[in-house]
Amino acid sequence: MEIIALKKAVARDAATLAEISKRAFASDLACGAVSPGGPPGYDSVGWQREMMKHGDYHKILLGARIVGGLIVFRKAPREYELGRIFIDPEVQRQGIGMQAMALMEAAYPLAKIWTLDTPEWNTRTNRFYPKMGYVKTGKHSGDVFYHKTMSVAT
Repeated sequence: MEIIALKKAVARDAATLAEISKRAFASDLACGAVSPGGPPGYDSVGWQREMMKHGDYHKILLGARIVGGLIVFRKAPREYELGRIFIDPEVQRQGIGMQAMALMEAAYPLAKIWTLDTPEWNTRTNRFYPKMGYVKTGKHSGDVFYHKTMSVAT
């Protein structure tokens, strides 16, 4: 398998990331989504560019090919939120998401707490995040919240 890497996304990546995001969230129909669609801005080139300004937007690379993206937001000193992660359905179920999450966590060595949320209906992500060490902390308005405490040097 080719090497997985994270690299900072730039404006010229926005159209590719929007297209991959659109395909990735369309695949959620097989995981419990009640209708086609996705989270706000998932298919918008403009939204992808905006998130590059407001968060740490990383493209996920398989060799030189963009196969997904993830967006990290700093919530507080040493606390980060994974705002979104998506992988092209063409390469899902190959360990790319697991590697991308591990690379993300390694890229923030001072992070003590990671949080994220996912729709309650999404069977795929509600199995995936616990495999990555995230613990369910609650549910609200159809979303499930997860938390991971990192062991870091103080």
